[in-house]
Amino acid sequence: MVESYSKNANHNMRRPVVKEEIVSFMRTRQKPVSGGLKELESFAQRENIPIIPHETVAYFRFLLESLAPKQILEIGTAIGFSALLMAEHAPHAKITTIDRNEEMIGLAKENFARFDVRKQITLLEGDAVDILGTLEDSYDFVFMDSAKSKYVVFLPEILKRLKTGGIIVIDDVFQGGDVAKDIADIRRGQRTIYRGLHSLFEETLDVPHLTATLVPLGDGLLLLRKNGD
Repeated sequence: MVESYSKNANHNMRRPVVKEEIVSFMRTRQKPVSGGLKELESFAQRENIPIIPHETVAYFRFLLESLAPKQILEIGTAIGFSALLMAEHAPHAKITTIDRNEEMIGLAKENFARFDVRKQITLLEGDAVDILGTLEDSYDFVFMDSAKSKYVVFLPEILKRLKTGGIIVIDDVFQGGDVAKDIADIRRGQRTIYRGLHSLFEETLDVPHLTATLVPLGDGLLLLRKNGD
């Protein structure tokens, strides 16, 4: 059994912000994953490990095959599902992924050894706050799926390393719809995340150097395009 996530973890991400029948339609009618990704998807469902939902998987396929990025950065590896998905649909990309959860790191290493057939993925162990400043590469695609309150903290270092025209995809920005509420209506244990996400929106949604859009897939995606420094 995987111990890092309790049965009650991430309760907000389990509340769809789109009609449940539409979510079900998107998850059942779009092309399923197969092979190693299917195995990891089933494992994550059994062990209650949050990975990107199938509607986001389908969207990633489209993005990656259209953009064909060469340098990808991921913040939040978990079991390696999304990194392996990106490797499958961006076969010429070099992927760097960062995680600090020792249990997830162990599982991700096993999964990369089995399924990263082109050896595209490099896993960096530690806190992204410490690691981002040491990275020397520049990236054209970044995926953030980690501590929601830290997104706005990570953003400046990521933007420094993002090429002009590069894309950032940030996952789980709706918190089950809580971001649309007044902070007085938010449970006290969720207010740090709430404040962090609203700080992120203030830094991204209406600034000249970024083009931004919110997409209601999963628990919400924020997409950013870097227009310049």
